[in-house]
Amino acid sequence: MQELTHYVDGALSAGTSGRFAEVLNPATGEVQAKVPLATAAEVDAIVAKAAEAQIGWAATNPQRRARVMMKFGQLINENMDMLAELVSREHGKTLPDARGDVQRGLEVIEVCMGAPHMLKGEYTNDGGPGIDLFSMRQPLGVVAAITPFNFPAMIPLWKMGPALACGNAMVLKPSERVPSTALALAELLKESGLPDGVLQVVNGDKEAVDALLDNDTIQGVGFVGSTPIAQYIYSRATANGKRAQCFGGAKNHMIIMPDADMDKAADALVGAGYGAAGERCMAVSVAVPVGQKTADTLIEKLVPRIEKLKVGPYTAGEDVDFGPVITKQSQDRINALITSGVDQGATLVRDGRGFSLQGYENGFFVGPTLFDNVTPDMDIYKQEIFGPVLSQVRTDSYEDALKLTMDNEYGNGTAIFTADGDTARDFAHRVNVGMVGINFPIPVPLSYHSFGGWKKSAFGDLNQYGPDAFKFYTRTKTVTTRWLSGIKEGGEFNFKAMD
Repeated sequence: MQELTHYVDGALSAGTSGRFAEVLNPATGEVQAKVPLATAAEVDAIVAKAAEAQIGWAATNPQRRARVMMKFGQLINENMDMLAELVSREHGKTLPDARGDVQRGLEVIEVCMGAPHMLKGEYTNDGGPGIDLFSMRQPLGVVAAITPFNFPAMIPLWKMGPALACGNAMVLKPSERVPSTALALAELLKESGLPDGVLQVVNGDKEAVDALLDNDTIQGVGFVGSTPIAQYIYSRATANGKRAQCFGGAKNHMIIMPDADMDKAADALVGAGYGAAGERCMAVSVAVPVGQKTADTLIEKLVPRIEKLKVGPYTAGEDVDFGPVITKQSQDRINALITSGVDQGATLVRDGRGFSLQGYENGFFVGPTLFDNVTPDMDIYKQEIFGPVLSQVRTDSYEDALKLTMDNEYGNGTAIFTADGDTARDFAHRVNVGMVGINFPIPVPLSYHSFGGWKKSAFGDLNQYGPDAFKFYTRTKTVTTRWLSGIKEGGEFNFKAMD
Protein backbone atom coordinates (compact mmCIF):
# COMPACT_ATOMS: atom_id res chain seq x y z
CA MET A 1 0.00 0.00 0.00
CA GLN A 2 1.27 3.46 -0.89
CA GLU A 3 2.09 5.70 2.09
CA LEU A 4 1.67 9.37 1.26
CA THR A 5 3.37 12.30 2.97
CA HIS A 6 3.22 15.99 3.74
CA TYR A 7 5.17 18.50 1.64
CA VAL A 8 7.46 20.66 3.79
CA ASP A 9 10.23 23.03 2.78
CA GLY A 10 10.29 21.84 -0.81
CA ALA A 11 10.36 18.09 -0.15
CA LEU A 12 8.02 15.22 0.63
CA SER A 13 8.02 14.70 4.39
CA ALA A 14 6.67 11.78 6.41
CA GLY A 15 4.45 12.63 9.33
CA THR A 16 5.34 11.92 12.95
CA SER A 17 1.89 11.56 14.49
CA GLY A 18 1.49 7.83 13.82
CA ARG A 19 -2.11 8.54 12.76
CA PHE A 20 -3.28 7.86 9.22
CA ALA A 21 -6.42 8.11 7.11
CA GLU A 22 -7.29 5.65 4.37
CA VAL A 23 -7.44 6.86 0.77
CA LEU A 24 -10.03 4.77 -1.06
CA ASN A 25 -10.70 3.89 -4.66
CA PRO A 26 -14.37 4.93 -4.90
CA ALA A 27 -15.01 2.58 -7.84
CA THR A 28 -13.95 -0.54 -5.93
CA GLY A 29 -14.16 0.45 -2.28
CA GLU A 30 -10.57 -0.74 -1.80
CA VAL A 31 -7.93 1.09 0.20
CA GLN A 32 -5.25 2.28 -2.22
CA ALA A 33 -3.09 4.45 0.06
CA LYS A 34 -2.83 5.94 3.51
CA VAL A 35 -2.09 9.54 4.36
CA PRO A 36 -0.63 10.94 7.62
CA LEU A 37 -2.76 13.13 9.83
CA ALA A 38 -0.74 15.95 11.35
CA THR A 39 -0.82 16.92 15.00
CA ALA A 40 -1.26 20.52 16.13
CA ALA A 41 2.45 20.63 16.96
CA GLU A 42 3.36 19.52 13.44
CA VAL A 43 1.09 22.18 11.97
CA ASP A 44 2.63 24.91 14.13
CA ALA A 45 6.14 23.87 13.09
CA ILE A 46 5.17 23.90 9.41
CA VAL A 47 3.57 27.35 9.76
CA ALA A 48 6.75 28.67 11.39
CA LYS A 49 8.82 27.40 8.45
CA ALA A 50 6.40 29.06 6.02
CA ALA A 51 6.76 32.36 7.87
CA GLU A 52 10.54 32.23 7.44
CA ALA A 53 10.26 31.56 3.73
CA GLN A 54 7.64 34.25 3.19
CA ILE A 55 10.00 37.11 4.04
CA GLY A 56 12.19 36.55 1.01
CA TRP A 57 9.25 35.73 -1.26
CA ALA A 58 7.48 38.98 -0.32
CA ALA A 59 10.67 40.88 -1.16
CA THR A 60 10.71 39.30 -4.63
CA ASN A 61 9.28 41.77 -7.10
CA PRO A 62 5.83 40.99 -8.53
CA GLN A 63 7.18 40.49 -12.03
CA ARG A 64 9.47 37.69 -10.90
CA ARG A 65 6.65 36.11 -8.91
CA ALA A 66 4.53 36.28 -12.08
CA ARG A 67 7.27 34.43 -13.97
CA VAL A 68 6.94 31.57 -11.49
CA MET A 69 3.21 31.52 -12.26
CA MET A 70 3.99 31.46 -16.00
CA LYS A 71 6.29 28.46 -15.62
CA PHE A 72 3.78 26.78 -13.31
CA GLY A 73 1.04 27.18 -15.90
CA GLN A 74 3.29 25.67 -18.55
CA LEU A 75 4.08 22.66 -16.34
CA ILE A 76 0.40 22.12 -15.52
CA ASN A 77 -0.32 21.99 -19.25
CA GLU A 78 2.51 19.56 -19.86
CA ASN A 79 1.38 17.33 -16.99
CA MET A 80 -2.37 17.57 -17.60
CA ASP A 81 -2.86 13.83 -18.09
CA MET A 82 -0.84 12.93 -15.02
CA LEU A 83 -2.81 15.33 -12.83
CA ALA A 84 -6.14 14.17 -14.27
CA GLU A 85 -5.20 10.56 -13.54
CA LEU A 86 -4.50 11.46 -9.89
CA VAL A 87 -7.82 13.27 -9.62
CA SER A 88 -9.78 10.38 -11.15
CA ARG A 89 -8.00 7.70 -9.14
CA GLU A 90 -8.84 9.22 -5.77
CA HIS A 91 -12.07 11.08 -6.50
CA GLY A 92 -13.62 8.71 -9.04
CA LYS A 93 -14.65 11.33 -11.61
CA THR A 94 -14.20 10.59 -15.30
CA LEU A 95 -10.99 11.57 -17.06
CA PRO A 96 -12.65 14.31 -19.18
CA ASP A 97 -14.18 15.72 -16.00
CA ALA A 98 -10.83 15.48 -14.22
CA ARG A 99 -9.09 17.34 -17.04
CA GLY A 100 -11.76 20.02 -16.71
CA ASP A 101 -10.99 20.17 -12.98
CA VAL A 102 -7.33 20.89 -13.75
CA GLN A 103 -8.14 23.25 -16.63
CA ARG A 104 -10.39 25.54 -14.56
CA GLY A 105 -7.65 25.79 -11.97
CA LEU A 106 -5.06 26.51 -14.65
CA GLU A 107 -7.16 29.43 -15.91
CA VAL A 108 -6.80 31.16 -12.53
CA ILE A 109 -3.03 30.61 -12.65
CA GLU A 110 -3.05 32.29 -16.07
CA VAL A 111 -4.73 35.37 -14.56
CA CYS A 112 -2.08 35.38 -11.81
CA MET A 113 0.55 35.85 -14.51
CA GLY A 114 -0.78 39.44 -14.60
CA ALA A 115 -0.19 39.96 -10.88
CA PRO A 116 2.01 43.07 -11.34
CA HIS A 117 -0.95 44.89 -12.87
CA MET A 118 -3.35 43.68 -10.15
CA LEU A 119 -0.97 44.82 -7.39
CA LYS A 120 -0.47 48.37 -8.60
CA GLY A 121 -1.26 51.08 -6.08
CA GLU A 122 -2.67 54.61 -6.53
CA TYR A 123 -0.97 58.00 -6.54
CA THR A 124 -2.18 61.54 -5.85
CA ASN A 125 0.11 64.41 -6.77
CA ASP A 126 -0.21 67.70 -4.86
CA GLY A 127 -2.83 66.56 -2.40
CA GLY A 128 -1.80 69.68 -0.46
CA PRO A 129 1.06 72.18 -0.52
CA GLY A 130 4.02 69.97 -1.40
CA ILE A 131 2.08 66.87 -0.33
CA ASP A 132 1.85 63.67 -2.35
CA LEU A 133 0.04 60.46 -1.44
CA PHE A 134 0.48 56.94 -2.68
CA SER A 135 -0.91 53.52 -1.74
CA MET A 136 0.64 50.09 -2.03
CA ARG A 137 -0.66 46.55 -1.71
CA GLN A 138 1.36 44.32 0.58
CA PRO A 139 0.92 40.59 1.33
CA LEU A 140 -0.79 39.41 4.49
CA GLY A 141 2.05 37.04 5.40
CA VAL A 142 1.20 33.37 5.89
CA VAL A 143 -2.27 32.21 4.81
CA ALA A 144 -4.04 28.86 4.93
CA ALA A 145 -6.30 27.04 2.48
CA ILE A 146 -8.59 24.18 3.49
CA THR A 147 -9.90 22.56 0.33
CA PRO A 148 -12.59 19.94 -0.44
CA PHE A 149 -12.58 16.47 -1.98
CA ASN A 150 -14.72 17.24 -5.01
CA PHE A 151 -12.18 19.39 -6.89
CA PRO A 152 -8.72 18.12 -5.92
CA ALA A 153 -6.91 20.37 -8.44
CA MET A 154 -9.19 23.31 -9.15
CA ILE A 155 -9.85 24.64 -5.66
CA PRO A 156 -6.22 24.37 -4.45
CA LEU A 157 -5.16 26.24 -7.61
CA TRP A 158 -7.84 28.87 -7.04
CA LYS A 159 -6.37 29.44 -3.60
CA MET A 160 -2.62 29.08 -4.08
CA GLY A 161 -2.33 31.08 -7.31
CA PRO A 162 -3.52 34.49 -6.07
CA ALA A 163 -2.08 34.00 -2.58
CA LEU A 164 1.42 33.23 -3.86
CA ALA A 165 1.34 35.84 -6.63
CA CYS A 166 0.60 38.45 -3.97
CA GLY A 167 3.73 37.49 -2.03
CA ASN A 168 2.21 35.35 0.70
CA ALA A 169 3.30 31.94 1.88
CA MET A 170 0.54 29.33 1.99
CA VAL A 171 -0.14 26.27 4.10
CA LEU A 172 -2.51 24.08 2.09
CA LYS A 173 -4.57 21.40 3.83
CA PRO A 174 -6.26 19.34 1.11
CA SER A 175 -9.02 16.87 1.82
CA GLU A 176 -7.51 13.73 3.30
CA ARG A 177 -9.67 11.76 0.85
CA VAL A 178 -7.83 13.14 -2.21
CA PRO A 179 -4.33 14.23 -1.12
CA SER A 180 -2.16 13.19 -4.06
CA THR A 181 -3.05 16.00 -6.48
CA ALA A 182 -2.03 18.71 -4.00
CA LEU A 183 1.32 17.01 -3.43
CA ALA A 184 1.91 16.80 -7.19
CA LEU A 185 1.05 20.49 -7.65
CA ALA A 186 3.51 21.41 -4.90
CA GLU A 187 6.30 19.58 -6.71
CA LEU A 188 5.43 21.33 -9.99
CA LEU A 189 5.59 24.68 -8.19
CA LYS A 190 9.07 23.88 -6.92
CA GLU A 191 10.10 23.02 -10.47
CA SER A 192 8.62 26.38 -11.52
CA GLY A 193 11.05 28.22 -9.27
CA LEU A 194 8.99 28.75 -6.11
CA PRO A 195 11.39 28.97 -3.16
CA ASP A 196 11.25 26.13 -0.65
CA GLY A 197 8.79 26.68 2.17
CA VAL A 198 6.58 29.23 0.43
CA LEU A 199 4.00 26.50 -0.21
CA GLN A 200 3.60 23.84 2.47
CA VAL A 201 1.12 20.97 2.18
CA VAL A 202 -0.05 19.46 5.44
CA ASN A 203 -2.49 16.56 5.54
CA GLY A 204 -4.81 16.19 8.47
CA ASP A 205 -8.26 16.11 9.99
CA LYS A 206 -10.03 18.44 12.43
CA GLU A 207 -6.98 18.65 14.69
CA ALA A 208 -4.92 20.11 11.86
CA VAL A 209 -7.74 22.45 10.80
CA ASP A 210 -8.17 23.81 14.32
CA ALA A 211 -4.42 24.27 14.65
CA LEU A 212 -4.42 26.43 11.51
CA LEU A 213 -7.39 28.45 12.75
CA ASP A 214 -5.78 29.06 16.14
CA ASN A 215 -2.22 29.75 14.97
CA ASP A 216 -1.38 33.43 15.45
CA THR A 217 0.92 33.53 12.43
CA ILE A 218 -1.84 32.61 9.99
CA GLN A 219 -3.37 35.87 8.75
CA GLY A 220 -6.03 34.62 6.35
CA VAL A 221 -8.02 31.45 5.77
CA GLY A 222 -9.80 30.22 2.64
CA PHE A 223 -12.23 27.29 2.78
CA VAL A 224 -14.61 25.45 0.46
CA GLY A 225 -16.95 22.73 1.73
CA SER A 226 -20.31 22.27 3.42
CA THR A 227 -22.19 25.17 4.99
CA PRO A 228 -21.97 23.94 8.63
CA ILE A 229 -18.20 23.59 8.36
CA ALA A 230 -17.90 26.90 6.50
CA GLN A 231 -19.77 28.63 9.32
CA TYR A 232 -17.54 26.94 11.90
CA ILE A 233 -14.29 27.87 10.17
CA TYR A 234 -15.42 31.44 9.47
CA SER A 235 -16.49 31.98 13.08
CA ARG A 236 -13.34 30.52 14.60
CA ALA A 237 -10.98 32.22 12.17
CA THR A 238 -12.52 35.67 12.54
CA ALA A 239 -12.74 35.27 16.31
CA ASN A 240 -8.96 34.82 16.18
CA GLY A 241 -8.55 38.02 14.18
CA LYS A 242 -7.99 36.44 10.77
CA ARG A 243 -9.44 37.27 7.42
CA ALA A 244 -11.67 34.47 6.17
CA GLN A 245 -13.54 33.59 3.01
CA CYS A 246 -15.54 30.41 3.46
CA PHE A 247 -17.75 28.93 0.77
CA GLY A 248 -20.45 26.45 1.71
CA GLY A 249 -23.29 24.44 0.26
CA ALA A 250 -25.79 25.08 -2.50
CA LYS A 251 -29.22 24.21 -3.82
CA ASN A 252 -29.11 25.54 -7.34
CA HIS A 253 -32.41 26.09 -9.17
CA MET A 254 -32.91 26.25 -12.92
CA ILE A 255 -36.13 27.89 -14.09
CA ILE A 256 -37.54 26.69 -17.41
CA MET A 257 -40.02 29.10 -19.00
CA PRO A 258 -42.71 27.89 -21.47
CA ASP A 259 -40.91 29.63 -24.34
CA ALA A 260 -37.58 27.91 -23.67
CA ASP A 261 -35.97 25.55 -26.16
CA MET A 262 -36.93 22.36 -24.32
CA ASP A 263 -34.30 20.16 -25.93
CA LYS A 264 -31.53 22.53 -24.93
CA ALA A 265 -33.00 22.89 -21.45
CA ALA A 266 -33.13 19.10 -21.01
CA ASP A 267 -29.56 18.70 -22.27
CA ALA A 268 -28.42 21.39 -19.86
CA LEU A 269 -30.18 19.77 -16.91
CA VAL A 270 -28.67 16.36 -17.60
CA GLY A 271 -25.16 17.79 -17.80
CA ALA A 272 -25.54 20.13 -14.86
CA GLY A 273 -27.46 17.72 -12.67
CA TYR A 274 -25.56 14.47 -13.19
CA GLY A 275 -22.06 15.51 -14.24
CA ALA A 276 -19.38 14.60 -11.67
CA ALA A 277 -22.09 12.46 -9.99
CA GLY A 278 -23.65 15.71 -8.73
CA GLU A 279 -20.69 16.30 -6.43
CA ARG A 280 -20.15 19.97 -7.16
CA CYS A 281 -21.46 23.13 -5.56
CA MET A 282 -22.61 24.47 -8.92
CA ALA A 283 -24.66 21.38 -9.84
CA VAL A 284 -28.28 22.06 -10.76
CA SER A 285 -30.30 19.94 -8.37
CA VAL A 286 -33.73 21.59 -8.78
CA ALA A 287 -35.56 22.02 -12.09
CA VAL A 288 -38.37 24.58 -11.86
CA PRO A 289 -40.63 24.47 -14.94
CA VAL A 290 -43.30 27.16 -15.21
CA GLY A 291 -46.68 25.69 -16.11
CA GLN A 292 -47.94 22.12 -16.12
CA LYS A 293 -47.40 21.65 -19.84
CA THR A 294 -43.79 22.78 -19.52
CA ALA A 295 -43.26 20.35 -16.64
CA ASP A 296 -44.80 17.41 -18.51
CA THR A 297 -42.73 18.15 -21.63
CA LEU A 298 -39.56 18.47 -19.61
CA ILE A 299 -40.03 15.06 -17.98
CA GLU A 300 -40.64 13.54 -21.43
CA LYS A 301 -37.38 15.07 -22.66
CA LEU A 302 -35.35 14.13 -19.58
CA VAL A 303 -36.20 10.44 -19.24
CA PRO A 304 -34.65 9.15 -22.49
CA ARG A 305 -31.55 11.27 -21.93
CA ILE A 306 -31.12 9.93 -18.42
CA GLU A 307 -31.60 6.37 -19.58
CA LYS A 308 -28.66 6.80 -21.97
CA LEU A 309 -26.23 7.94 -19.27
CA LYS A 310 -23.30 5.61 -18.77
CA VAL A 311 -22.12 5.19 -15.20
CA GLY A 312 -18.83 3.47 -14.42
CA PRO A 313 -15.23 3.75 -13.27
CA TYR A 314 -12.96 6.26 -14.98
CA THR A 315 -10.93 3.35 -16.36
CA ALA A 316 -13.91 2.26 -18.50
CA GLY A 317 -13.17 4.91 -21.12
CA GLU A 318 -13.85 8.47 -22.21
CA ASP A 319 -17.54 7.82 -22.89
CA VAL A 320 -18.40 7.27 -19.20
CA ASP A 321 -20.74 10.09 -18.10
CA PHE A 322 -20.06 9.93 -14.38
CA GLY A 323 -18.49 7.71 -11.78
CA PRO A 324 -19.04 6.78 -8.14
CA VAL A 325 -19.56 9.14 -5.23
CA ILE A 326 -16.67 9.62 -2.86
CA THR A 327 -17.42 7.24 0.06
CA LYS A 328 -19.78 4.54 1.28
CA GLN A 329 -21.16 7.08 3.78
CA SER A 330 -22.03 9.43 0.92
CA GLN A 331 -23.66 6.60 -1.02
CA ASP A 332 -25.75 5.59 2.00
CA ARG A 333 -26.78 9.18 2.69
CA ILE A 334 -27.89 9.76 -0.91
CA ASN A 335 -29.85 6.50 -0.99
CA ALA A 336 -31.54 7.43 2.29
CA LEU A 337 -32.58 10.80 0.88
CA ILE A 338 -34.02 9.12 -2.21
CA THR A 339 -36.04 6.86 0.08
CA SER A 340 -37.23 9.87 2.05
CA GLY A 341 -38.42 11.50 -1.16
CA VAL A 342 -40.56 8.46 -1.94
CA ASP A 343 -41.87 8.30 1.63
CA GLN A 344 -42.75 12.01 1.62
CA GLY A 345 -44.80 11.78 -1.56
CA ALA A 346 -42.56 12.80 -4.46
CA THR A 347 -42.91 10.90 -7.73
CA LEU A 348 -39.82 8.78 -8.36
CA VAL A 349 -39.38 8.78 -12.14
CA ARG A 350 -35.92 7.17 -12.22
CA ASP A 351 -34.44 5.29 -9.24
CA GLY A 352 -30.67 5.18 -8.82
CA ARG A 353 -30.62 3.08 -5.66
CA GLY A 354 -29.09 -0.36 -5.86
CA PHE A 355 -26.99 0.50 -8.89
CA SER A 356 -24.27 -2.10 -9.37
CA LEU A 357 -21.61 -2.93 -11.93
CA GLN A 358 -20.11 -6.34 -12.52
CA GLY A 359 -16.65 -6.38 -11.04
CA TYR A 360 -17.34 -3.18 -9.08
CA GLU A 361 -20.01 -4.40 -6.69
CA ASN A 362 -18.27 -2.73 -3.74
CA GLY A 363 -17.94 0.61 -5.49
CA PHE A 364 -19.83 3.65 -4.25
CA PHE A 365 -22.14 4.04 -7.23
CA VAL A 366 -25.54 5.73 -7.31
CA GLY A 367 -27.46 5.70 -10.57
CA PRO A 368 -29.07 8.80 -12.06
CA THR A 369 -32.22 9.62 -10.12
CA LEU A 370 -35.13 11.85 -11.16
CA PHE A 371 -38.01 13.07 -9.01
CA ASP A 372 -41.16 14.91 -10.07
CA ASN A 373 -43.78 16.68 -7.94
CA VAL A 374 -41.25 17.64 -5.29
CA THR A 375 -42.38 20.25 -2.76
CA PRO A 376 -40.28 22.63 -0.62
CA ASP A 377 -41.11 20.83 2.62
CA MET A 378 -39.44 17.57 1.50
CA ASP A 379 -35.97 16.57 2.66
CA ILE A 380 -34.77 16.05 -0.92
CA TYR A 381 -35.54 19.73 -1.54
CA LYS A 382 -34.28 21.17 1.73
CA GLN A 383 -30.96 19.33 1.89
CA GLU A 384 -27.97 19.54 -0.40
CA ILE A 385 -27.86 15.96 -1.70
CA PHE A 386 -24.44 16.18 -3.42
CA GLY A 387 -25.27 13.23 -5.60
CA PRO A 388 -26.80 12.40 -9.01
CA VAL A 389 -30.36 13.34 -8.02
CA LEU A 390 -32.48 15.89 -9.89
CA SER A 391 -35.77 17.14 -8.41
CA GLN A 392 -38.51 18.82 -10.40
CA VAL A 393 -40.63 21.37 -8.53
CA ARG A 394 -43.65 22.48 -10.56
CA THR A 395 -44.76 26.12 -10.46
CA ASP A 396 -47.67 27.97 -12.05
CA SER A 397 -45.99 31.29 -12.85
CA TYR A 398 -42.67 33.03 -13.29
CA GLU A 399 -43.21 34.91 -10.03
CA ASP A 400 -43.77 31.63 -8.18
CA ALA A 401 -40.57 30.19 -9.65
CA LEU A 402 -38.59 33.32 -8.78
CA LYS A 403 -39.94 33.31 -5.22
CA LEU A 404 -39.04 29.65 -4.78
CA THR A 405 -35.46 30.39 -5.78
CA MET A 406 -35.21 33.50 -3.64
CA ASP A 407 -36.74 31.88 -0.55
CA ASN A 408 -34.16 29.10 -0.49
CA GLU A 409 -31.51 29.49 2.19
CA TYR A 410 -28.70 28.95 -0.29
CA GLY A 411 -27.62 31.45 -2.93
CA ASN A 412 -24.71 29.98 -4.85
CA GLY A 413 -25.87 29.65 -8.47
CA THR A 414 -29.07 29.72 -10.47
CA ALA A 415 -30.19 29.74 -14.11
CA ILE A 416 -33.13 30.53 -16.31
CA PHE A 417 -33.90 29.15 -19.76
CA THR A 418 -36.11 31.45 -21.82
CA ALA A 419 -36.37 33.09 -25.22
CA ASP A 420 -37.65 36.35 -23.72
CA GLY A 421 -35.07 39.05 -23.02
CA ASP A 422 -37.27 41.00 -20.61
CA THR A 423 -37.83 37.95 -18.42
CA ALA A 424 -34.15 37.08 -18.43
CA ARG A 425 -33.14 40.62 -17.53
CA ASP A 426 -35.71 40.83 -14.75
CA PHE A 427 -34.48 37.52 -13.33
CA ALA A 428 -30.82 38.54 -13.41
CA HIS A 429 -31.56 41.81 -11.62
CA ARG A 430 -33.98 40.55 -8.97
CA VAL A 431 -32.75 37.10 -7.92
CA ASN A 432 -30.74 37.06 -4.68
CA VAL A 433 -28.12 34.58 -5.86
CA GLY A 434 -24.44 35.25 -6.45
CA MET A 435 -23.97 33.63 -9.88
CA VAL A 436 -26.67 33.68 -12.56
CA GLY A 437 -26.90 31.85 -15.88
CA ILE A 438 -29.19 32.86 -18.73
CA ASN A 439 -29.63 29.88 -21.04
CA PHE A 440 -26.45 28.67 -19.36
CA PRO A 441 -26.81 25.97 -16.70
CA ILE A 442 -23.58 26.22 -14.66
CA PRO A 443 -22.72 29.93 -14.46
CA VAL A 444 -19.16 29.66 -13.11
CA PRO A 445 -17.56 33.01 -13.97
CA LEU A 446 -14.41 33.14 -16.06
CA SER A 447 -11.22 33.44 -14.07
CA TYR A 448 -10.79 37.19 -14.54
CA HIS A 449 -14.13 37.80 -12.83
CA SER A 450 -14.81 36.41 -9.34
CA PHE A 451 -16.61 33.32 -8.03
CA GLY A 452 -18.92 33.51 -5.02
CA GLY A 453 -22.41 32.88 -3.71
CA TRP A 454 -24.80 34.69 -1.39
CA LYS A 455 -26.77 33.79 1.72
CA LYS A 456 -25.67 30.53 3.39
CA SER A 457 -23.46 29.63 0.45
CA ALA A 458 -20.69 32.06 1.39
CA PHE A 459 -19.23 33.71 4.48
CA GLY A 460 -16.94 36.71 4.10
CA ASP A 461 -16.89 39.91 2.09
CA LEU A 462 -14.73 38.91 -0.88
CA ASN A 463 -15.07 36.20 -3.52
CA GLN A 464 -12.62 33.64 -4.89
CA TYR A 465 -10.16 34.40 -7.70
CA GLY A 466 -10.28 37.41 -9.99
CA PRO A 467 -9.91 40.96 -8.58
CA ASP A 468 -11.42 39.98 -5.22
CA ALA A 469 -8.65 37.44 -4.58
CA PHE A 470 -5.94 40.09 -4.91
CA LYS A 471 -7.84 42.26 -2.44
CA PHE A 472 -8.28 39.38 -0.02
CA TYR A 473 -4.63 38.33 -0.01
CA THR A 474 -3.19 41.85 0.41
CA ARG A 475 -3.44 44.81 2.76
CA THR A 476 -3.49 48.40 1.53
CA LYS A 477 -0.94 50.81 2.99
CA THR A 478 -1.22 54.53 2.19
CA VAL A 479 1.73 56.89 2.53
CA THR A 480 1.45 60.69 2.80
CA THR A 481 4.68 62.56 1.98
CA ARG A 482 5.88 66.15 2.38
CA TRP A 483 9.46 67.37 2.10
CA LEU A 484 9.66 70.23 4.58
CA SER A 485 12.87 71.68 3.12
CA GLY A 486 10.86 72.97 0.18
CA ILE A 487 8.01 74.60 2.12
CA LYS A 488 7.85 78.17 3.50
CA GLU A 489 5.67 79.25 6.32
CA GLY A 490 2.19 79.99 4.94
CA GLY A 491 2.38 77.26 2.32
CA GLU A 492 4.49 79.00 -0.39
CA PHE A 493 7.04 76.84 -2.10
CA ASN A 494 10.60 77.99 -1.36
CA PHE A 495 12.59 77.49 -4.56
CA LYS A 496 15.77 78.68 -2.88
CA ALA A 497 15.53 75.81 -0.45
CA MET A 498 16.13 73.54 -3.41
CA ASP A 499 19.48 75.19 -4.26
